[in-house]
Amino acid sequence: MKNFKITFAFILFLFFGLSNAQKIGVVDTEYILNKMPEYQEAESRLNAQIDTWQDELQGLQSEYERKRSAFESEKVLLVGDQLKLREKEVTDLEKNIKTTTSLRFGATGEISQLRTNLVQPFQDQIWNAIKTMSEKNGLGIVLDKSNNISVIFLQKRYDYTDKVLDILLKGSDKKEKANTKSKK
Repeated sequence: MKNFKITFAFILFLFFGLSNAQKIGVVDTEYILNKMPEYQEAESRLNAQIDTWQDELQGLQSEYERKRSAFESEKVLLVGDQLKLREKEVTDLEKNIKTTTSLRFGATGEISQLRTNLVQPFQDQIWNAIKTMSEKNGLGIVLDKSNNISVIFLQKRYDYTDKVLDILLKGSDKKEKANTKSKK
């Protein structure tokens, strides 16, 4: 149903856009992000953090397996409070693993928030570059082919990805030159 609504909205958008003789362009924001060195660096830092958290979680999982196995084999020898204490240790460790997994890797977890914080500034930069490029080229509509919009055929002249990338890279070159001058 959601795909139908998106498709219907897209067709209406194209129909009214074409009826008013709007010029349409297409960009690939995913391609642009992958060509931005600052984004690649930030993505590497995020992936390093993810690796650290995964290692931590694997350590907890190994500890849990070890303690659970030891508890199962020693359960018949334990009595009263000792049994309850060891069982609580294993149960608490299992809960800790589930909580940590949810907090870090869940839909609203730390990784999701970090990724949003990582991407947002770059999306803003791309948006501003797209706006600049569309104004320069008289585009009324700009589609992003990386956001699940099926572009069946696209002539190169309507793909403005490289022009947006040029605007972004020129802007980052200016910032880099300014930073170099301020350091001197």
